[in-house]
Amino acid sequence: MTKSNPTWVDQTLDLLRPVLPARLAGEIPIVPVVRLAGVIGVVTPLRSGLTLGGLARTLDRAFKTRHARAVALLINSPGGSPVQSHLIFRRIRELAEEHELPVIAFIEDVGASGGYMIACAADEIVCDASSMVGSVGVVGGTFGFHKLIEKIGVERRLYTAGERKVLLDPFLPEKPEDVKRLKAIQKDIHENFIALVKARRGGKLQGPEKTLFSGEFWTGARAVELGLADSLGELQAALRARFGEKVLTPLVNAERASIVRRLLGAESHGGDFAGRPGLGEEVISALEARALWARYGL
Repeated sequence: MTKSNPTWVDQTLDLLRPVLPARLAGEIPIVPVVRLAGVIGVVTPLRSGLTLGGLARTLDRAFKTRHARAVALLINSPGGSPVQSHLIFRRIRELAEEHELPVIAFIEDVGASGGYMIACAADEIVCDASSMVGSVGVVGGTFGFHKLIEKIGVERRLYTAGERKVLLDPFLPEKPEDVKRLKAIQKDIHENFIALVKARRGGKLQGPEKTLFSGEFWTGARAVELGLADSLGELQAALRARFGEKVLTPLVNAERASIVRRLLGAESHGGDFAGRPGLGEEVISALEARALWARYGL
């Protein structure tokens, strides 16, 4: 795809370029940085996870930065929602092609599962030797409370239309057919993830597929050997080495809703009243997020 035609602003700047400061004239390289930190898709009343809805405008602003030479993604995520991971991945690729800009991903502590999927949107992946990278797999979990409610004398009443409407209800005993159905869905998602990694990493991958796509994760140093990442490094040093000591790396921050709106639950879905998540939902969401980070020793 080709870049859009120059606007009157571009034409005016071209005329003024000889007398403009170097930064405004485009002589100093600029690489906008988008920070992608946290669990993907998990939402609690006071803290939103990474979602396309929350990142769309931030990504647009980064790729539209004047005189940008590339866009850097600073990733620190253990994963989360496969859907949101893929939506963010796809939007980054669309913008990269539209604006003809290379994308470089820098993994900090963790770029695993959905976090690694987003990293694959980049043309190059850089990580620290001790970063946790990979985990090309799918995980799902729930709780079983049926013995507890029996013990305390609570009767479960559930009414449905549709033979398979209830799947893995935590208040009912686990059914083998439900587990089989869930694993079939996970297999489909896993195969899509594998295809995405193969398409983006291509011939760079080294090692048997059974190992690479087992859901296992590795240190950054080992990830480079396996072709899951390209090199070891740190954002500022790597960008200076590539674009020069004067390179500017402005952080493009995500726009956040006011604390008042978050307290009132304006951005949440479901909950106890007025659209606000209930305490149980908040606690479970926080525990799930904590469990994701704990998988990588963090």
